[in-house]
Amino acid sequence: MHILPWAAVFEPFSREPAAVILWHIRIPRVLVAFVGGAGLALGGAAFQAMFRNPLATPYTLGVASGAALGVAFVTRIGLLMIPGGTWFVPAAAFAGSLLAVAVVWGVARLRPDFSTTVLLLAGVAMTFFFSSLILFLQYTANLGDSFRIVRWLMGGLGEARWEALAVMVPAVVVGALVVGWRARDLDLLMVDSEIAAGRGVDVVRTRAAIFLGTSLVVAAVVSVCGPIGFVGMMAPHICRLLVGGHHRVLLPVSMVFGGTFLVACDTVARTILAPVELPVGVITAFLGGPFFLWLLVRHRAVFRH
Repeated sequence: MHILPWAAVFEPFSREPAAVILWHIRIPRVLVAFVGGAGLALGGAAFQAMFRNPLATPYTLGVASGAALGVAFVTRIGLLMIPGGTWFVPAAAFAGSLLAVAVVWGVARLRPDFSTTVLLLAGVAMTFFFSSLILFLQYTANLGDSFRIVRWLMGGLGEARWEALAVMVPAVVVGALVVGWRARDLDLLMVDSEIAAGRGVDVVRTRAAIFLGTSLVVAAVVSVCGPIGFVGMMAPHICRLLVGGHHRVLLPVSMVFGGTFLVACDTVARTILAPVELPVGVITAFLGGPFFLWLLVRHRAVFRH
């Protein structure tokens, strides 16, 4: 018996086309978009406070470029062509992200004056280094593999499935708990690290916890969605204007806003040129560019409490 489209909501195990599309394509995609946007917004809010920089993003420390290097590598050596090879994409992206985190963290820890400035510079250096390796792999790949690399770098949710949530949800939950536990410390770090230390904050340990927690979140999101830019920068700023700068409120609001924002952007990406589907990263970049320029002019006002 054919199921009416509205009835598909109540038939999650049906093999009717309407039910399959709803439960195996649409709902997983919306959930992946929401969880991914929430994770990126969480990372953006934490990094902006830790670095005391309104332009800091979760990708500042080379996490996205590390993930892209992993995907470029498995694509270049042909692992995607073997049975089940598509699973190598999120696995390689996650491994590349963790590699970037480990290298940046190791370099920063070698310096006796461990600080966010050292983390930032190490992250920028790793981003350039990994980008050069990606260009090398792309240049030496055949036309098909080169296109796959470029397409992944644009960011997208076309391959979102229930299995992806098993990677993303635990990482985002752990990251939210770690960062949320340090919400008061983030308030103080945003003012000044010396003031935070004077109020009893273990600055080094707090920075380490925030760095590792948010890096895990971003690595999991990027491994599934690709490097979707600007969500982690825009969402915290917009929410800061709405609810203020106290992180006990700002963090959860930013996560909800970031998730909703990415779902909306993905809806636009799917429909604006239908039946052709744009990568959602194109939409977020289109919105993020003007927003970035606005921040350059108004960043002092944006960061008021």
